[in-house]
Amino acid sequence: MTSAEQVRLSQSRHGAGMSSQAPSTSRRSSSSSPRHAASRAEGIGSYTTRRRKKRRGRVLRVLLVTLLVAFVGVGVAAAAYIIRINGALSQNVPDELKAQLTEPVKPQDPFYMLLLGVDKSEGRAESWGSDASNFRSDTIILARVDAPAQKVTLISIPRDTMVDMGVNGERKINDAYSIGQGAYMMEVVEDFAGVEISAYAEIDFEQLISIVDTIGGIDVTLPVDVVDERYAHINLEAGEHHLDGETALALARSRHAYDAYGGGDFYRAANQRMIIGAIVKKILKLDPVTMANTVSTLAESVTVYPLSVTDIVSLAMQFQDFDVDSGFYSGQTPTDSQYINDLWYEIPIESSWMEMMERVDAGLPPYEDESQDLTAGVAGSIGVSSSSQAEDDAANSTDKPTFSGRVLVLNGTEVSGLAASKSTELEGAGFSPYADSDESMDHTASWVYYNGGSRSAALGVAQTLGISEGNVAENTEGYSTDYDVVVVLGTDQAE
Repeated sequence: MTSAEQVRLSQSRHGAGMSSQAPSTSRRSSSSSPRHAASRAEGIGSYTTRRRKKRRGRVLRVLLVTLLVAFVGVGVAAAAYIIRINGALSQNVPDELKAQLTEPVKPQDPFYMLLLGVDKSEGRAESWGSDASNFRSDTIILARVDAPAQKVTLISIPRDTMVDMGVNGERKINDAYSIGQGAYMMEVVEDFAGVEISAYAEIDFEQLISIVDTIGGIDVTLPVDVVDERYAHINLEAGEHHLDGETALALARSRHAYDAYGGGDFYRAANQRMIIGAIVKKILKLDPVTMANTVSTLAESVTVYPLSVTDIVSLAMQFQDFDVDSGFYSGQTPTDSQYINDLWYEIPIESSWMEMMERVDAGLPPYEDESQDLTAGVAGSIGVSSSSQAEDDAANSTDKPTFSGRVLVLNGTEVSGLAASKSTELEGAGFSPYADSDESMDHTASWVYYNGGSRSAALGVAQTLGISEGNVAENTEGYSTDYDVVVVLGTDQAE
């Protein structure tokens, strides 16, 4: 069997677990402490500024039509199903926001998404009226999604952050929503963070309950007791918990549980990021068909634009090997609390904010050192927040085998089909392999090479194939850096 035949055989056996458009398989592939006080609310004005139009884009237009057709049937039924979900996802998106999200972006580029949690509920709408100007976005999160690097970063922007809104003056950033809804909020956040936002999602209090309950609840770990029975009606001891929708919402809303630690908004925001991470972790465990069905249900509970159901499922499938514990980054805007004209504001620490966004834009954790994370050890957390934490985690885990990641399997022998058969073993263990041939076919001993911080995955590969740990090394041989691990098979694997 030729090398090309081996590749085709491997691909036909493994389907989604094997890349049909794999990256290059040859060698030499490129590849000061702030003060904080408790937050306060303030009144809002009307929208008088002129919106500038920006051209943005639909992200990741990789259609999984076959999957969806298999799920709902064929022909008109499938089309109607997709149209219904897409309509539900974007039903509350105003024309101003749609006008800002029109320019396509490259499917494999990292992109930014604005996540808003609005203080709207059925009870509040009855008391205040349903007009959007009556509500504010108390949860503001800037998300960076990088599918190729398997990284997701969430940066919370405190609702009381003072920003310059031009003709609308200096005011709290959450005023932007009541001034001009999502379109104006996106414009303000873009200017504040210095990035272009390509997608938008909005959820209100009651919708969070539906999301969590739809996926069967979430698992979180709390470092300290969370007791806020007066306002959020929550009383949870420190430790591990499985939360239903009602309890997750109570945790996401609770700030007075942290009054003894300082500004409760910051601890609440950290818990919100933890909840999002836990939701992501749960959803990524679903198979593609169940995931599509879940998106259909969730479409009634959240506004998303311009991502369609096929975009969302496609994006999720690209993250099928995502390790939330190591690839999920989390932080918040560094600010200093100040009492100005009878109101509390969070004043951005400009130098620290610029440094943080430079790190985020480069795909790094938001903090250089864990000591910069004011909520560490008190609020909930998921993933990592700092480079120092990532390094510590890597040091503690490099000698523990893990069984996920992208693996290039190279046949370094004349034994036909060897790479394909070993790929089958690796896929069964949880890896995503791709079979090919090495430039040299005279290897006797098999070696496992790892890129970056993927030593633990390399140990898992070695354990799966029965290769000695002594033959696991960092990739300094010029093999492709587009994979987590590269295996070069010798004749010892043919025995």
